[in-house]
Amino acid sequence: MQRRHFTAALAALPLAGATGAARAQGAETLRLVVPYAPGGSTDRVARIVGERLQSALGMAVVVENRTGAGGRLAAQQVRAAPASQPTLLVANPAVMVVAPLVFKDNGYDPERDYQPVAHVNDYEFGLAVGAAVPVRELNHLLAWLRANPEKANFGVPATGSLPHFFALMTGQKAGVPAQVVGYRGSAPLISDLLGGQVPAAFDTFETLLPQHEAGKLRVLATSGAKRSPWSPQVPTFREAGLDLVATGWNAFFAPAGMPKAQVDKYADAIVTAMKDPAVQRRFADARMTPVANGRAATEAMLRAYRAQWAPVVRNSGYQP
Repeated sequence: MQRRHFTAALAALPLAGATGAARAQGAETLRLVVPYAPGGSTDRVARIVGERLQSALGMAVVVENRTGAGGRLAAQQVRAAPASQPTLLVANPAVMVVAPLVFKDNGYDPERDYQPVAHVNDYEFGLAVGAAVPVRELNHLLAWLRANPEKANFGVPATGSLPHFFALMTGQKAGVPAQVVGYRGSAPLISDLLGGQVPAAFDTFETLLPQHEAGKLRVLATSGAKRSPWSPQVPTFREAGLDLVATGWNAFFAPAGMPKAQVDKYADAIVTAMKDPAVQRRFADARMTPVANGRAATEAMLRAYRAQWAPVVRNSGYQP
């Protein structure tokens, strides 16, 4: 119990580098709420950007990790945040696109209850096979799966995740009636992939990449529009013969009731931070692709993203 309390308190501490003057003068604090535990990609995004916002805005910035219900709990709480408390939600498509499509009582409406602030990074998905699978190219894998339908299983880190729906999208596009097998996270998925219990797996590329570089698994294709700069020898799905492009992202959102001028201030500061070469290097070091999109560009991205993914999610028939 003591350990849990310590971890929760640590996650809510002001970021390193917060100015003592801002705290001493009682200046308002900007809260960046992350729907996941410390250490994940969304958390890293919040902390990298938050450090830069402290100096840019002249105010303390605190990252708060509010876990639960796959991110929905944090979205519900930030939606109801008091107007007197500056609060932004740092979220990905699982919270702002997928959950509203699959949960009947979601507790928030991302379009009604939130204002897009800034889109700060993109990430890709990868399709990998274990060393025991005798294929080295995507078209070979698809032919192998068609010839061995009893082995046509795609592992994913979680049911209802973006890799889950991208696996369905890939199977539909390739005409392979594959069964999606959900795991409780990337670690057990990769363990089974390496052990041969599942022949192929979909996950974020950054998660698969260390094992690919170590030669323990083979990433056959990535889902971006162009090859990843971190592994340029791996073809895209388009190059490998399937006309598929899909990415995930992290973005900042403000409650609908936040005044426009305040949202604009935060958006401008985040975009300026994302254009800084030092911040871009930190994203690249974490193998995340930095993006510097303000409010209008983020809204346009969300409209296009929902148009691409909503039919896939609905047609899947997935029920939590």
